Amino acid sequence: MRTVIYPGSFDPLTNGHLDVIKRATKLFDRVIVAVAESNGKKPFFTLAERKRTLAKVVKDIPNVTTTSFSGLLVDFAAKKKACAIIRGLRVVSDFEFEFQMALMNRRLKERIETVFMMPRGKYIYLSSSLVKEVARLGGEVSAFVPDSVEQALRKKLSAKRR
Repeated sequence: MRTVIYPGSFDPLTNGHLDVIKRATKLFDRVIVAVAESNGKKPFFTLAERKRTLAKVVKDIPNVTTTSFSGLLVDFAAKKKACAIIRGLRVVSDFEFEFQMALMNRRLKERIETVFMMPRGKYIYLSSSLVKEVARLGGEVSAFVPDSVEQALRKKLSAKRR
């Protein structure tokens, strides 16, 4: 069974992330979407909220499971017996950082490959940071995130305003 890890902070999950997940299911037998703790990033959503939202969105995709992890990604991938890690690339500026990470991961665990996937063109500009900013400023985000993510964003923003 070919297992791949798709890691990310998913703060929040966007339609671009979901596009990569769905396309990965066609290439791998099992896709593990792993939410990183992301302590250094000061996430908008807690780890539990990100895991819950992600699980809700992918629950009907048969070969996708969700979890969270901390520590080295390649150690987590090895523990899950993954043959590859998926990294999303949106723009050229993503490539340099992701390429360095892929080379370091290869040095740490040579048998685990890194597969770069680009979202469909209509999502190329999309980032979790932009979605949060638009939502914070009262803008419409329904075209950028699944419905349950939009609801979670609105609820969280409403609670922060109180």
